Amino acid sequence: MADISELYARGLSRRQQMFGTEEVEKRMAAAGSFGAPLQTIINAYVYGDVWERSGLSDQIRSLVMLGITAASGKPAEFRVHAQGALKNGCSREQVQDVLLLVAMYCGIPAAIEPTRIAAEIFGSGPAGSADAAVA
Repeated sequence: MADISELYARGLSRRQQMFGTEEVEKRMAAAGSFGAPLQTIINAYVYGDVWERSGLSDQIRSLVMLGITAASGKPAEFRVHAQGALKNGCSREQVQDVLLLVAMYCGIPAAIEPTRIAAEIFGSGPAGSADAAVA
């Protein structure tokens, strides 16, 4: 395995590609020096190691993250990962299907707010249009 500084650099780069440099810098600075150790773990191990593995595509990882953040009631994190999913090429239909699974297995209330967020990010026009709603 690579050393932590290499993992950190790789992870920071991936994070910036997925979410944008400004958004990553804002999130990294949010908790100041108190949050720095957590940000190191996120950059090095989450994005520099786990997201670099070859078993899943970035699209599938993004869809999994949408399911996890929706099911666990983390709308702020869902929003971040929905933006990353869009950047990773996930379709509106894929996100709809993930949220339908969340609704069926975790209860409809678990999918309500994530559906609103996804509609903002992936479009909210009439079903079948180029700007079709997520759910």
